Amino acid sequence: MTASYQHLPLAQVEPGMVLSDELLDVQGHILLPQGTVLTQSMLDLMPRHGITMLPIAISEEPTEEELAAVQQRHLERLAHLFRKNDPDSDQDWATGLLFRFVKDYRLGSLPKEE
Repeated sequence: MTASYQHLPLAQVEPGMVLSDELLDVQGHILLPQGTVLTQSMLDLMPRHGITMLPIAISEEPTEEELAAVQQRHLERLAHLFRKNDPDSDQDWATGLLFRFVKDYRLGSLPKEE
């Protein structure tokens, strides 16, 4: 997932939004680190520190091509890491099982927990 940002006026920021950059006060001190999920109490304290605008992260959904490219890179990396393993061999069943679990994890095809 790629992320971009926009500067929003304090009145438009809602709890649950994420800071895209460190939040500094007027003296340059760090008030909140990058990636902080904002709460209502945090937003209520902003005017005391002279904060009127906030850098908010905007997440964008990846395209099908980007997803396919990421999956292809994962498969190529796994093929390199497990290049000495023969998946049809009964002698090395543990490595084959490990490969299957890692591949399922990397490609996001793990069964969903209930």
